[in-house]
Parts: sequence; structure tokens; C-alpha cells
Amino acid sequence: MRKRTEPVALEHERCGRQRGRRQTLRALGPTRTSSSCSASGPTPSARAGGVWLRLRKILFCVLGLYIAIPFLIKLCPGIQAKLIFLNFVRVPYFIDLKKPQDQGLNHTCNYYLQPEEDVTIGVWHTVPAVWWKNAQGKDQMWYEDALASSHPIILYLHGNAGTRGGDHRVELYKVLSSLGYHVVTFDYRGWGDSVGTPSERGMTYDALHVFDWIKARSGDNPVYIWGHSLGTGVATNLVRRLCERETPPDALILESPFTNIREEAKSHPFSVIYRYFPGFDWFFLDPITSSGIKFANDENVKHISCPLLILHAEDDPVVPFQLGRKLYSIAAPARSFRDFKVQFVPFHSDLGYRHKYIYKSPELPRILREFLGKSEPEHQH
Repeated sequence: MRKRTEPVALEHERCGRQRGRRQTLRALGPTRTSSSCSASGPTPSARAGGVWLRLRKILFCVLGLYIAIPFLIKLCPGIQAKLIFLNFVRVPYFIDLKKPQDQGLNHTCNYYLQPEEDVTIGVWHTVPAVWWKNAQGKDQMWYEDALASSHPIILYLHGNAGTRGGDHRVELYKVLSSLGYHVVTFDYRGWGDSVGTPSERGMTYDALHVFDWIKARSGDNPVYIWGHSLGTGVATNLVRRLCERETPPDALILESPFTNIREEAKSHPFSVIYRYFPGFDWFFLDPITSSGIKFANDENVKHISCPLLILHAEDDPVVPFQLGRKLYSIAAPARSFRDFKVQFVPFHSDLGYRHKYIYKSPELPRILREFLGKSEPEHQH
């Protein structure tokens, strides 16, 4: 009997120990569960507080940057000059400017001219479209000799950013070539594959050098100067200088022009967020002037004596339409134009030509033919 009783007693003792452990676990259970829940993550209110803290940090950083930029531009005027020229923006990328035929200009020759020591500029010369077959495989000498033919010549001065191979520029060359014009264009020093440091003086001198190069080869053929956007500033600088030395071009065409660079900078969409910033002129406009950049079309037109045609789209988002009309209102009554016609041609906003698509206008051939074909002075708009 003792042998059978001992195992039963041991079993009861084990069961008692197990019940004791379970009771202890129950007692500890809520504490463990509570500890586990508190470690699983913050409450919704704590998470919202963390998000708000991060947003505040971001807002303070943006505000700090917004305030710092004007001081940075004031201390480093060269930044403002780069933003005006945008010559470091090469669009379209990955094109070989030595091969204009890759852009559909199979009657175009690429040259390189040297206006000054250590300055080289890349030039494209597109002959009238009626010669495209004859132009195949011809060398630079053939193209230079072609300038003496009986076709008028347009020297095209492009705006900021991009190169002479920009899409809208190439399309304009094609339109003008189809109308029977030679088109000579180039990249200013520091643009595209041209070598040199950009400046208003340098850009104007490059244009003067190309104009003289054309005149040395074109005989009595008419030479017209066409400037677009920032190129209108180069164009009026050039033509004023040509008139002062009594060798004016046969006409000046300004597409999307402004009055002067200060007014254009103040009207540019990039300046919207700072337009009402205290000391806007001192922070943003004075550094432009101190960099020697004026592009004073409004002053230049008072010293120009040749026919003037202004083209501007009403929906231009870069150079406001009112600046082009204001320039016309300054030029039309100027004494220097009393013997020459001055014409302003607006393009309705419904047409969608904006800043650089006036070349699409089916009216452009007629406008050019009537303006460049007339000889009597008149002011019209």
C-alpha cells in the first residue's frame, strides 16, 4: 500500500506546483500585456504632433531659403547675370552643332568665326530653300559666295538659353528660307559650342562682327536684322551702333521685345514670388545694372534710323505684351524714325503663339512681304 500511495502523493505535489505557477503567470499577465502595448508605438495624438513638428521644420527651411536668396544675389551679382543669360542651359541636349543637317537643315553650312582673340563663335548659314539641291555637298566657300546672289539676308539673333539649334529657332529658319531669304545665325560667346565669357558688350560685338562679315560678301543685297527676346537687346545695341557709324541695316525686326532689362526682370514670371519683397529693386535689379547689363531697347530706338517692325503675341508669358507695345509707343514718335516706317503687329492670344511660336503664323509671310517690300514711311499698328 505504501508503494502505491507514494506516486499519488508526488503527482498531487506536481499538480500543486503547476497551479501555483499558473496563478503567478495570471498575476504577472496584465503587467506584461500592458508593457507590450506601450512599446508597440505612439498614440495617434503623438503621431500627429511628430508630423506637425516635421512640417514646421520644412516651413522654416523654406522661409529661411526665401529670405537668404535675395541677400545671396546682392552679394554675388554674377548669379543674376547667369540667370539672365542662361547660357548654361543647352536645349536640346545631345545635338551636334557641327551637323545642322541632323536638325533637318540639309541646305545649311556650319562656320566658326573669331571676333576677338580667345573668342570663337559657331555660325549657321542656311541658303534659300530653292537652292537646297544645289547646296548638297558644297563647302564653306560655296556658301559664302552664295551671299552675293540676288536673295536678301536675315541675320538672326536668338534669345537666352539654348543654342542656335533650338527647336523653335530651327523652325523659323525653315520658314524664312522657304520665303527666299538667306538666314545667318550664331551662338554668342559662351553659348553652345562658342568659346568665351558672356557679357552684353561681348554679345553685341559678336553680332557686329557677323554683320560685317556678311556685308563683306553680300554686295548690294539687303541685310535685315531679326532679334528675338533677349536677342532684341543685342539687336538694338547693334543697330544703334551701325546707325552711329552710318552703315544701318535695311530693316530691324524685333520679335517679343522688352523696353529694358530692369523692366523685363521685374515682369518676368520667375520674379512673381519676390515682386513685393521689401527692397526688390535693391536686391534684384541693382545687381543687374552693377553687372553692366542694360539692354536698353527704349533708349536705343531713339538713335536708330531704319525701318522697324515689332511682332508680339498677346499671350506671351515671358516678355509681357505691354512691354512690346510700350516700346512701339516710344519708337513711333522718335525723330530718328521720321523718314522710316515703324509697324507693330500683335498676335491675338487665341492663336496660342505665346513667347516663341510666331513662326507658326500663316500671316507671317504676308507681313514680311508687305513690310520689307514697301519703301514709303508710315507708322501703323
